[in-house]
Amino acid sequence: MRVLLGKYMDYLLIEKGASDNTREAYRRDLRRFIEFLEQKGLTDVRFVNAKTVVEFLVALKGEGLAANSMNRSLAALRGFYRYLLEEKAVDESPLADIERAKVWMRLPDTLSREEMGLVLDQPSEETPSGLRDKAMLELLYAAGLRVSELAGLTMNSINWQVGFLIVLGKGGKERGVPVGKKAYDSVRRYIDEARPAFMKSKATDVLFLNRFGRSFTRQGLWKIITSYAKKAGLQKNVHPHTFRHSFASHLLEGGADLRAVQLMLGHADIATTQIYTHVTRERLREIHRKFHPRG
Repeated sequence: MRVLLGKYMDYLLIEKGASDNTREAYRRDLRRFIEFLEQKGLTDVRFVNAKTVVEFLVALKGEGLAANSMNRSLAALRGFYRYLLEEKAVDESPLADIERAKVWMRLPDTLSREEMGLVLDQPSEETPSGLRDKAMLELLYAAGLRVSELAGLTMNSINWQVGFLIVLGKGGKERGVPVGKKAYDSVRRYIDEARPAFMKSKATDVLFLNRFGRSFTRQGLWKIITSYAKKAGLQKNVHPHTFRHSFASHLLEGGADLRAVQLMLGHADIATTQIYTHVTRERLREIHRKFHPRG
């Protein structure tokens, strides 16, 4: 089974052009499935049936996996078995009658404008690392970036003449996002005053460099962001995606068009963007309860 998994990973890369993040997520999910089968004494994919898959999903649920994560595991399994069918490694898929786990709509965590301002004000602009962190936080919020997109930015990602950021998103799709003046100025200052200190005499076009002169990992960026949220005294669980969620909800609160926000976020389906309209409605209810005399 592990040999077949390796071949499937090659197939995703060569035939499907799947991104590194997608392949790594599928690899983790399928390895977990294979380990589950091995614990049950199953070593041949031909002997896996629907009952076994359901038992695996029940085990995932018992581990506390959210519906979205379970659906991703299901997607990985479906793709794997489609590949096995094409390769004639199995005669049928055990997932044919298994439906997606129901995904309950959860409102994403967001910061108010005041809370966001507090976090953005935390980095010191007296040190190279502070200038770098300030630029990263400002850009993360200004463009609604995913943390992987922030890590992947290069010196050529910003069109300085028109103030536009070219982002390479999921599936290798490019999108253009306007960059506000504060983020633009912060990034410009970082490049002029701080970036040379991180280059370590190495030529690189990576925009944001860590102390070793290399690009950040997602985990490294996560630590920086959470540390500034704590420094700001916020009690909320702030993570990189909180900036993206706040970007979208603040734009919609200000009257931005839903379609425009969809384009800036790089969502393939506008239904994904519509969840932020629920966020703004919740925010309006909160304001009403707080300030209306009969709230």
